[in-house]
Order: sequence, then structure tokens, then C-alpha cells
Amino acid sequence: MTEITIPEYEYTLTAMRAQGAGGQNVNKVSSAIHLRFDIRASSLNDGHKARLLALRDSRVTAEGIIIIRAQQFRSQELNKQDAIARLHALVNSVAAPPLIRRATRPTLGSKKRRLETKTQRSEIKANRGKLAYGKMGADN
Repeated sequence: MTEITIPEYEYTLTAMRAQGAGGQNVNKVSSAIHLRFDIRASSLNDGHKARLLALRDSRVTAEGIIIIRAQQFRSQELNKQDAIARLHALVNSVAAPPLIRRATRPTLGSKKRRLETKTQRSEIKANRGKLAYGKMGADN
């Protein structure tokens, strides 16, 4: 499997204020980074774009933009590297082809269970009308 790398000019990095620090951690506030990547305008092939747009992920907006917030580290450079690594991981997770399951033969046990449930169901269906009429006749 080949790894997809995204060129630097396709995403933008913006320095932001960290959220949730409550103003107490001054170092984190100055080092938070937001990465913004437009899926539709990217150089990815159409299949990858479609799979990224179909992802059920909170980082992918309805407009087709991936926003990754990195504020884990005190250093802005480390946060940049973390955001870029997370973007590459997200894109590469979609790039992997879906696993194709090979059709397997049913085992003897599964065949037997299937036959049992089939006969049980047919017996229940056959007795439905009889049970209802039998009860009505007994009550009268």
C-alpha cells in the first residue's frame, strides 16, 4: 500500500487560541494550531475525495473541509507536525482499499441449523390458522 502525501500548498495552518484552558495555561494558548484542508480543491483522485466526503467524522464539515485542531504540545512547531501527521493519517485511512471477503462454503452445522429453523418456521406458519380457529371453537 502506498502512502498518500499531501503537498504543503494544499492546507493552511493558522495559529489560534487554545480552547478549554480557561486562560490558566499561557503557553498552550499561544501554541494552538488549526489546520484547514479543502477536500474538493485538493489534488487527490476522485475516489479518495468521495470516500473522504462520505466519512462520518466530526473533523469533516458539510462543505468538504477538514479542520484539525492541535493544541496538545507547548511548542507551536510540535503542534504543526501533530496536525499534519493527523491529516495524513486521516487521508491514508480512507486510501486503503476495502477488504474483500472471500465467499466461504457453509459448514455442516450451519446447514443443519438453517434447515431446523426453516422447518420450525414452516410448522408455525402451518399451525397459525388452526390454533386460532381451535381456540374460537373451544370458547363458544
